[in-house]
Amino acid sequence: MRRTLAALLVEAARAHPEVLILTGDHGYALFDELRKTRPEQYVNCGVAEQNMVGVAAGMAKAGFRPIVYGLASFIPIRVLEQIKLDVCYEGLPVIFLGDGAGLVYSTLGASHQCFEDVAALRPLPNISIFSPADRFELVWSFKRARRLNGPSYLRLGKADLGDVHAEPLPDEFDHCVRGVIDASRENVCLASGSMVAISKRVIEREGLDYDLYSVLKLKKLEPQQILDLCQGRKRIIVVEEHSIYGGLGSAVAEIIAGRLQCSFQIGGIQDRFTEHCGTYEYLLSHHQLDEAAILNLLQTH
Repeated sequence: MRRTLAALLVEAARAHPEVLILTGDHGYALFDELRKTRPEQYVNCGVAEQNMVGVAAGMAKAGFRPIVYGLASFIPIRVLEQIKLDVCYEGLPVIFLGDGAGLVYSTLGASHQCFEDVAALRPLPNISIFSPADRFELVWSFKRARRLNGPSYLRLGKADLGDVHAEPLPDEFDHCVRGVIDASRENVCLASGSMVAISKRVIEREGLDYDLYSVLKLKKLEPQQILDLCQGRKRIIVVEEHSIYGGLGSAVAEIIAGRLQCSFQIGGIQDRFTEHCGTYEYLLSHHQLDEAAILNLLQTH
């Protein structure tokens, strides 16, 4: 996905001179090709993320189309007030790229692990939130964000767990949910980001009675589509590399509450910080988001 993102940024800059890529001294190799081919469209704003969002807002008002990159713990968390007032309040077409969302900066501790970004952004008016699960969803999300006339956030997990789709999403695809395993089964699992690949492996290996859908656009969800997917299911499970509060699970619960009678459960990061640093795989296990934990969640009645 990282190589795909680098290629998308170069492609956008080459085709559209109004596109400017801003970074707060992050990214490094991600921007190597961009710096070689379109250096005038690359701006390193230094370790001053709040100021960078203000700069992007001013550029957007001047007719440019800024793309702001940073680690998710900084973009959007450190700059939430600036996103709210400088960009969302004005409805400006700024794209925010939050890299390493979730637990992938596992060895760097709580300061760099970001599992509250969706919860922080969802209440803000005007912003769209994308959470691609593979390179195909990343291409679709990036292009869709580029078409918007308002702000958007792409939640990017640094861990690449492989493709969940066999082919690119068609340009005309215009939904928030994409089927991964769609066989009209009794139960349904809605997942986002890295949890799509992990859930797919578990469901296919164990032959579980679940359809699986990737929710690649977390805001704005299409309530009728979610209701149609969940209608008549015995169990609805949501899995996300995010806090159980305020993320995809909360968004789905808001839609189905009072409308459907079923078993509903969220698999996500509980109300606690990471206590011990380690590998990404260790952190998934520590927070009960590895394959064994997902299997237990899907099998529990």
